[in-house]
Amino acid sequence: MTNRIDQPRSLDLVGDPIELGGVGTGFEATLQYRVGDGHDEVTGSFTVGGGTGEHGQFHVGVDVSQASFALDRLFVQVFEVSPKDGSEINVVTVPVIYGPRIVPGYYGYREHRVVKGDTLSSLARTHYGDASAYPRIVRANPDQISDPDRIYPGQLLRIPIGT
Repeated sequence: MTNRIDQPRSLDLVGDPIELGGVGTGFEATLQYRVGDGHDEVTGSFTVGGGTGEHGQFHVGVDVSQASFALDRLFVQVFEVSPKDGSEINVVTVPVIYGPRIVPGYYGYREHRVVKGDTLSSLARTHYGDASAYPRIVRANPDQISDPDRIYPGQLLRIPIGT
């Protein structure tokens, strides 16, 4: 194992700051991070372990408040810069869903276990007071909802919440 991201996990619903944690190693104990959507990105570095070849845990709060992300889906990356040629090596990428692009003032989500008779419109009416806000729920659950007309009893959906 060279580098590993344990937090966030794939398709986690995240806010700001994005909490980035895992285990890694880098040249002179330095790793880089990048969070972006293809339109804008936030980058930085941090130290991990005691030096080259030594693995250590890391936890970094990545402030993305100044980024102008255009999409809900972001890619969180951790990588090492090669001392040989400056290229990015040992890159680890995790796709995440960025809650502040879905609901204003995003601070978390509720979980809802779908029961018979539920619809996305009824869930949106219950949680947002507006049945037409159901796309928020769809956007927060890309791995669960492929057709907004079809949700199934037993599905566990995330309902993003904001101020």
